[in-house]
Amino acid sequence: MILCPNCQNHEVAGALFCSKCGAQLVQAENMATQSIQRDEKGSAPLIKTPSIHTAPMSNTPGDSLITLYLVSSGKVLPLAGRNEFTLGRITEGQPILPDVDLTPYEAYAQGVSRLHAALKIVNQRVIIVDMGSSNGTRVNGQKIVPKVDYTLNHGDMITLGKLKIQVLLRQ
Repeated sequence: MILCPNCQNHEVAGALFCSKCGAQLVQAENMATQSIQRDEKGSAPLIKTPSIHTAPMSNTPGDSLITLYLVSSGKVLPLAGRNEFTLGRITEGQPILPDVDLTPYEAYAQGVSRLHAALKIVNQRVIIVDMGSSNGTRVNGQKIVPKVDYTLNHGDMITLGKLKIQVLLRQ
């Protein structure tokens, strides 16, 4: 049994999150925080992280409205050409595939479901929906309810299982 450090609820061994309060039961070591700052000219926002790297987000026409910054790997995934993107991982024989395959970023080990969440563009807003994932979705540390729309803002941190992704939105 595991004891939740937040609410003292007893969980079965191997649980990643508390079923009562949603607190993370497995602690990540050396978590770096991030801040979004403007460059010297005051134009393109930059992700500044001392332990990772600096990744610019362009404001030129034709670029994607949504860009995902994978915190652990430093990879940047621009999303364009659609109004809805499913996020998840691929396994052999899976009949329905996610639009964004997170398998190369240790998605299975991080607790990402095959069809974990969806990002939608609706009326100039970007919305995230948990698709009933096994290990849940969090927005800025708060667990979201499956099948309910949540609006995202530029710089929000989403967590699929334990996989941390910063959402960058073109203004």
